[in-house]
Amino acid sequence: MANENLSEAKKAKKDEFYTQYNVIEKEMNAYLEYDPDVFRGKTVLLPCDDPEWSNFTRYFAQNFDRFGLKKLISTSYAPESKNYQGFYQPTLFEKNNPQFDQVKTTTKGKIFTLTEDRTGDREINIDDLQWYYLDGDGDFRSMEIKKLRDEADIIITNPPFSKFREFLAWIIESNKQFSIIGNMNAITYKDVFPLIKENRIWLGPSISSGDREFQVPDDYPITAAGWRIDDQGRKFLRIKGVRWFTNLDHGRRHQPLPLMTMADNLKFSKHKEIRGKSTYDRYDNYDAIEVPFTDAIPSDYDGVMGVPISFLDKYSPDQFEILGATQRGCHDEVPDTRKYDDYWEVTQSGKKTGSSGGKTNENANLLGNDGRKNYFINKDGRVIQSAYQRIFIRHRRETNK
Repeated sequence: MANENLSEAKKAKKDEFYTQYNVIEKEMNAYLEYDPDVFRGKTVLLPCDDPEWSNFTRYFAQNFDRFGLKKLISTSYAPESKNYQGFYQPTLFEKNNPQFDQVKTTTKGKIFTLTEDRTGDREINIDDLQWYYLDGDGDFRSMEIKKLRDEADIIITNPPFSKFREFLAWIIESNKQFSIIGNMNAITYKDVFPLIKENRIWLGPSISSGDREFQVPDDYPITAAGWRIDDQGRKFLRIKGVRWFTNLDHGRRHQPLPLMTMADNLKFSKHKEIRGKSTYDRYDNYDAIEVPFTDAIPSDYDGVMGVPISFLDKYSPDQFEILGATQRGCHDEVPDTRKYDDYWEVTQSGKKTGSSGGKTNENANLLGNDGRKNYFINKDGRVIQSAYQRIFIRHRRETNK
């Protein structure tokens, strides 16, 4: 379910969420635990990342020697391009630098690089950063930033929420390793899901439930619950449904999900929607069973199963095969067995919306006018598709390979 704060941010293009240091540290530690040399000898690019406000540069600068980095590059987006010109105040760090320019500081992006010990303290850390103004505003789509992308080995950042799709495509185009933060609903995007299905990208291990706190600019409009202002006057907002999207390997991907047999699930499951039934529900329009909870996936069923998108938090490609999803264009291997005019979208109250099944695969994850999930029925009034998005999977057995 889309988070209200993120949805509003996308509409208003107010999507500058500054990631907390511990959130970055926890995710990177998971990669390092799996491969201690994951960053060794690498050039790491942190686009969309002004060190004066963001923790990404601080984290990697402080760990430069420990990780064995070759080079750290961080770029920021011009405040004027963010429409912050009426609010932006340069810090003393910037003002006290000889190259400070009052005009450039709002119209040009900045680049920070770290390669060597410049202070003579025999350590490479944040005090050794060098910076200068970019020729342009620092937009990741510019040729200036693309050249930095092509120089880098790994790209890590929290991109603007409204540009997530475009930013991910920008990385995939470069064939680089990466770890970026996005909203979980991105899983269902037709240009993102195929990458997950093909095991070209996956979810990071450190966030799998709950919400996370992000700092927001001082002028950010607070319109929802879950916010605070600290003793330094900084604004923080709690955001639900965020995940790390990555192609860096980690140990959780290779840990099988512990499961019970179908019979044991039907008898002992903690979920009342399953416990006591004679069998799992089947879809009317897909040759698959409905499994509404990840921990209710039966260990002994070899057919196709529709599972929640949160399954990807526990997904091991060694254990399961992803076949498709319930959005149009992403379920070719699990074909729809009904004609589109055989079923209709209805609200939770049972009122038809006027949409036929022709829009089923895109609309099933949307809220109706009453704020609740819509669903679909066939001519007999039988529910044929979950109101929530589903991913189709099956066990990866030798016979399936």
